[in-house]
Amino acid sequence: MLKKLLIANRGEIACRIMATCRDLGIQTVAVYSDADARAKHVRESDESVHIGPAPATESYLNGEAILAAAKATGADAIHPGYGFLSENADFAEAVENAGLIWVGPSAKAIRSMGPKDEAKRIAEEAGVPVLPGYRGEGQDLETLAEAAQNIGFPLLIKAVAGGGGRGIRLVSEPGQLKAELESAVREAESAFGDGRVMLEKLVQQPRHIEVQVFGDAQGNVVHLYERDCSLQRRRHKVIEEAPAPGMPEDVRAAMTDAAVKLAKAVGYQGAGTVEFIVDGSKPLALDTFWFLEMNTRLQVEHPVTECITGQDLVEWQLRVASGQPLPLAQDQIPLIGHAIEARVCAEDPADGFRPGAGLILEFGLLQPIDGETIRWDAGFETGDRVPSNYDSMIAKLIVSGGDRDEAVDLLVETLAHTQLSGVPANTGFLRRCAQSDAFRDGTHHVNWIAEQGDALTHSPSEHQHASVLAVSDIQLDDAGAGMPWDIRDGFRSNAAPVRKAAVAVGADADWFDPADHDVAAETPLPFVTDLSPRRYAVTTGGDTVLVEVPDYDADVEAVLGGDSVSAPMPGKLLSIQVMAGDAVTKGDAVAVMEAMKMEHTLSAPRDGVVASVEAAAGDQVAEGDVLVHLEAE
Repeated sequence: MLKKLLIANRGEIACRIMATCRDLGIQTVAVYSDADARAKHVRESDESVHIGPAPATESYLNGEAILAAAKATGADAIHPGYGFLSENADFAEAVENAGLIWVGPSAKAIRSMGPKDEAKRIAEEAGVPVLPGYRGEGQDLETLAEAAQNIGFPLLIKAVAGGGGRGIRLVSEPGQLKAELESAVREAESAFGDGRVMLEKLVQQPRHIEVQVFGDAQGNVVHLYERDCSLQRRRHKVIEEAPAPGMPEDVRAAMTDAAVKLAKAVGYQGAGTVEFIVDGSKPLALDTFWFLEMNTRLQVEHPVTECITGQDLVEWQLRVASGQPLPLAQDQIPLIGHAIEARVCAEDPADGFRPGAGLILEFGLLQPIDGETIRWDAGFETGDRVPSNYDSMIAKLIVSGGDRDEAVDLLVETLAHTQLSGVPANTGFLRRCAQSDAFRDGTHHVNWIAEQGDALTHSPSEHQHASVLAVSDIQLDDAGAGMPWDIRDGFRSNAAPVRKAAVAVGADADWFDPADHDVAAETPLPFVTDLSPRRYAVTTGGDTVLVEVPDYDADVEAVLGGDSVSAPMPGKLLSIQVMAGDAVTKGDAVAVMEAMKMEHTLSAPRDGVVASVEAAAGDQVAEGDVLVHLEAE
């Protein structure tokens, strides 16, 4: 067995791997960037090594720095987690050439399954069903247009080297092909350095079902059943579960057999996932699934497989990497109950899922929930800072039950009692997804979230009203009032009592009279956490809002402070589009910044003239940093 493992990753997956290492008595080495110097995965490791600045290209994607860290600490193996360098065949090869153990499949297997066209060719040869499409070498418009006509519309353009939903375009009719093709090629060249594409028949109501496979150096390959990952937003998974709803035994046998055949065809070792696209417009059948791609690493959603099989997949990885055979044969792997995972992210669903960064004021369950079937895989805790440089996921909530209904009920209840404040949170959105009729019935599909619009992304007004009323009750609490005139009821001899409290919710301040706001009887009970004498975090039905008691002196300063443009979150300044002396109109773009892998355009707050520019392109800025001053009116 390994003695010391360097984990070439961060966040929750680094912490997850460390948990298994502690159980096995394996020493751990964390690596970290400038942005993660105080991160949870650094605190929980036995040793840690700084590997570079905050940008991933200069730290977590810097293979040479990671190898140097392994050598300096005497690590005998490297686990890449997922993302970053986990599917980089060159890095896997470099690790082995350095005399270290690579906890993952061989570089050859990674290369075989990386390009989507090559993976589909291997799948076809192995007898795995594949969607009709074009995967040829010819990449000119004429060749692709002819192939598109043969496939039929609608179809998908997919980057050969793609991943993470990038380089994919939907083409509904022939007239769209040229423009969408050019767009897909540009994105693929930018993201992967490879502009080649392939064409594939579009499944109108697709489900995404994947099979967990495992191989060892002795030639054994097994599966650990399937997962359904159909609840997605823009091809990014949101909630995953195992086993797949409505899965007949004959279809499970055929799908898992196909996955094992593919893994054996490439001599696969370690953890891998074979993904299938499924026609969700009809019940699962032997002719309704086709090979999509293979992920040659541990998946984000691996915990649901662990829950239904009772196995530790990271332990399996470490044992296989050490040369040991698989811990169990196929007929020894159980399938018990049902498990569901929800990805908790620092993002605002109501604002186009805008990612957020900053200090986590409170994160955790507001009260205990019965049972021991709740698991958190988290990379952050209360008091940690979420950096703007990486993916917005901060934790995974995994629940399990005797059957799917029991697991769904527990997920909905747990999300209702989960508080994440200080950064935007998607917990309310996750709860609305989980308690929807489509999810409960198992009739959701990959495009379902996009079809729902604001119904899922916007919290009910009753939730905000309940939160405000909860804080208003605190502000109007007359317990301990020394004299009758200390009671805040607005007493007048010729009028009825009036009780008002001034509170601010987010960016909007308003007066709320408890008598004027009715809250629906079915609205969940709000949970209030005091953050400071004037600041409260209130969670209602999974939606957490910050409610503040205004400081009027500060409010006046804010009104008079409309002469500047400030960074709304930490990030990197990409460009400043004005100079001192420029005239601007309210709404004009004055700066562009990048945060959490997205671009944000900052606009002038009013008409005026630029007095000064306080930052430059390339600067790392903190939330609230002034970037541009306007001349005072």
